[in-house]
Amino acid sequence: MEKRDRYWMGLALELASRGRGRVEPNPMVGCVIVENNELVASGHHSNFGGPHAEVNAISRCDPNRLRQSTVYVTLEPCSHFGKTPPCVDLLVRHQPKRVVIAMSDPFPAVSGRGIALLRENSIDVDVGVLETQAKHLNAPYLKLLSEKMPWVIAKWAMTLDGALATRDGDSKWISNEMSRRVVHRIRSRVDAVLVGIGTALADDPLLTARLEPSEAPLRIASRVVLDRQCRLSPDSKLVQSVGSGPVLIAVSRFAPQDNVNKLKDAGCEILVVPEEAENQSLGFVLKELGNRRFTNLLLEGGSTLLGSAFDGAWIDEVHCFIAPKIVGGHNAMRPVDGVGKALMEQAAQLSNVQIECLENDVHIHGFVDRRMG
Repeated sequence: MEKRDRYWMGLALELASRGRGRVEPNPMVGCVIVENNELVASGHHSNFGGPHAEVNAISRCDPNRLRQSTVYVTLEPCSHFGKTPPCVDLLVRHQPKRVVIAMSDPFPAVSGRGIALLRENSIDVDVGVLETQAKHLNAPYLKLLSEKMPWVIAKWAMTLDGALATRDGDSKWISNEMSRRVVHRIRSRVDAVLVGIGTALADDPLLTARLEPSEAPLRIASRVVLDRQCRLSPDSKLVQSVGSGPVLIAVSRFAPQDNVNKLKDAGCEILVVPEEAENQSLGFVLKELGNRRFTNLLLEGGSTLLGSAFDGAWIDEVHCFIAPKIVGGHNAMRPVDGVGKALMEQAAQLSNVQIECLENDVHIHGFVDRRMG
């Protein structure tokens, strides 16, 4: 039975992943209903505020078959009224033979109550099937709950000899068009894209998601700039495109008020970093975005910001694009600056690493192992 449970839960997890970029800050959840090892119905949470996975699956299932079925769900059914009624009530009303749950939900309004209610109503419940995979899938949701901070995805492109830019600061383009398309797809599903003022001034980026005509962004990311002295020009592409997506500028309390007013007048939001947080402005901004329930954030560098993020152990996921180019030069910029580590054994280590070739570029994707660094 365990092998069958793992198979069906694996299918439920695959369904859950289809909600990525659409359901946040809610978790991704999938549900399958099985009778005599035959798939009867399935569903997933497909958009924020919409029906939950259990509701979508049960609505497609014959109630008479449901009573004889096992329901596989990737997260503990909710037991509270939110934007939708409690899913656990629906399960109790239909009385399936068995419910298999990948992981309990740490959200305070649920946190074991859904499981307890099922058992109190004489439904057989098993918890923990593919729990590790379920936690990995919803790691951003779990981090937002536990740390009140978004999941931070670091991205950079570099040459084969480890340069983020040439000695004169030129970086367009290191990676190829295929690599850049991957980055735009990531932008299209996150809540915010964050850069430092150095990158904003040097590259004058838009930081929007520009996709193929057949694709549509899953969400519109806020563009965030760490800009202590408020140096971003009102004529920059970021400010000029404020109608395409919010622009938030994090400044020091000593930033020139005239500059601040110009950016406000142009439609930007100004976030003033308080005195006690000035030495940890990135951490303060991440906390602020977490308070706004931003779930995923793409950090696009440059090297100073990436260095601060790694020094602060705020990076959760990495996308690195390596181009088969060599620029050389003692003064060429490295991707990650900051204090760094004194010992190699302290280096941030990636796990679940995936490597793919994008024409001639190499794309390395992995997750920062929290046991390291």
